[in-house]
Amino acid sequence: MIRSLRGRLFIGLTAIILLTGAIGGMFAYRWAFDEAIELQDSILVQLASLAQNASFSGGQPLHGVEEDSEVWLIELGKTPSGVTDDRQLFTLPDGLQAAMWKNQPVRMLLRTRPDGSRFAVAQPTTVRDETARDVAFRTLLPIAALIPCLMVVTALVIAYSLRPMVQLAGDLDARRADDMTSLPLSGVPSELHPFISSINGLFKRMRLLRDQQRRFVADAAHELRTPITALSLQAENLETVALPKRARERVATLKQGMHRTKHLLEQLLALARHEALPSGPAGMPLAALDQAAKEAAADLLAEASDRGIDLGFAIVEPLTVHGEPAMLAAIIRNLLENALRFTPRGGTIDIGVYQEDSTAVLQVEDTGPGIPSIDMDQIFEPFFRGSRPEGEGTGLGLAIVKRIVDSLGGGIALENIAGAGRSGLRVTVRLPIAGDLKSSADVGSGA
Repeated sequence: MIRSLRGRLFIGLTAIILLTGAIGGMFAYRWAFDEAIELQDSILVQLASLAQNASFSGGQPLHGVEEDSEVWLIELGKTPSGVTDDRQLFTLPDGLQAAMWKNQPVRMLLRTRPDGSRFAVAQPTTVRDETARDVAFRTLLPIAALIPCLMVVTALVIAYSLRPMVQLAGDLDARRADDMTSLPLSGVPSELHPFISSINGLFKRMRLLRDQQRRFVADAAHELRTPITALSLQAENLETVALPKRARERVATLKQGMHRTKHLLEQLLALARHEALPSGPAGMPLAALDQAAKEAAADLLAEASDRGIDLGFAIVEPLTVHGEPAMLAAIIRNLLENALRFTPRGGTIDIGVYQEDSTAVLQVEDTGPGIPSIDMDQIFEPFFRGSRPEGEGTGLGLAIVKRIVDSLGGGIALENIAGAGRSGLRVTVRLPIAGDLKSSADVGSGA
């Protein structure tokens, strides 16, 4: 069963072309054959008109009219005489006749001259039919050549007619998963308008559901943050109270859980806030990427030192990009926190900020275990912590980074580092650069 619309159209139209060509060819062949027979009859009439007032020796071929036509002029005289065939021909009336002569069927035209003598112009039927078939076959050649040309033209017309559908599918495939903007109807064939309208209606319902979900998550996180903060303060106050060792251990566990819950709520709020941002850097202020990286590294330097991890810059260049400083800080801080969480004691984390062509590159490279290949396809999904989660991660850090990078018109790539005696993960963020190095340096210095 052919499920392709293009295949169905091509096969259907091809069948119509072949059927029409066969029927038309049959009628054309028959028409050409009959026309060729009539043409040869007219030749016999013309030759008879030439021989009407002249006599020739009987049974001689007439060449010059058509070399292979085998036309014969037969003198029958005034009375039946000669061979049996000639006597039989003499008894036939004037006009075009089908007869036998020299043991072969012929087509002949008999005439009587004014002096009473008779003659016949004859041509073998086999020669006439062969000539007619040859003429008729030649009329079929253009039709036979036209059919494949029509099939090619049909395929091209079908491909051109279905191009808007292919382009529409390509546009949908190229979209990000969260891009639910309506498809335009301008420049699209009217036959696709109901289909596109249905897709736009689906996008509208999905946008509504997504917005409701985001509002719910943001509202829930916001409402929970206040009581969690209050509980955290109460847990902090318990440290000044003399408690048994077992109670202090429980309080420490409670504080750890409170800290994890508070961090989760902050990440949920950040995710909801950044998902509400429009995509693209247009209209955003300028911010120094190098300055944001330095500040984020300085904030986490003490934590890295406590864990015995060497955190520093491999390269740093003054670069300016479009974006809020808080957005850049969220990108860098989440990447560094992930690297700190998975890098073992004694490892290193290298930060790179540099320009590559017209792109600002932020690179964070650690000496941790990397990301399993089975997790790569889901690593940017919210709450996905991978097949080997560690620490107090919420599974939202990379989702937030991905959303912010997309909103800034950039891209992010993760690459496992595999070499002799080492492993790790390299995260590369690319953002459109804004301004030259001098203006970037001015922004970074607060000028």
